[in-house]
Amino acid sequence: MPRIAGVDIPENKPIRIALRYIFGIGPVYADQIVKEVGLDGMARSNKLSDDDLARITQVIDGNYVVEGALRRQVQQNVQRLKEIRSYRGDRHRRGLPVHGQRTRTNARTRKGKKRTVAGRKGVKAK
Repeated sequence: MPRIAGVDIPENKPIRIALRYIFGIGPVYADQIVKEVGLDGMARSNKLSDDDLARITQVIDGNYVVEGALRRQVQQNVQRLKEIRSYRGDRHRRGLPVHGQRTRTNARTRKGKKRTVAGRKGVKAK
């Protein structure tokens, strides 16, 4: 498996798809990188020479924030929001949705497994 930016990318996929396995590189950035290096985007990653892989690595290291550095940057941004006690920071702290989604129903991904509250079963609205 070719290794770029500390990530093993799949061998049997086109390079423009395989680059997306690196955290911080999506479809647009993958196409930009392939174009900048001057490769065919449909070339399989196992068919690339060591020179091609080195050029791709050089472009990524020079122009993009990826993997560990990007994860650290995102975590620092969230931590800053928590420290300044912003609304978004409080939502992060409580484990609730941050971007304005409803929480009366759904939101199970952020809220976690449903916990039943005692005494709520027979409550009627007036």
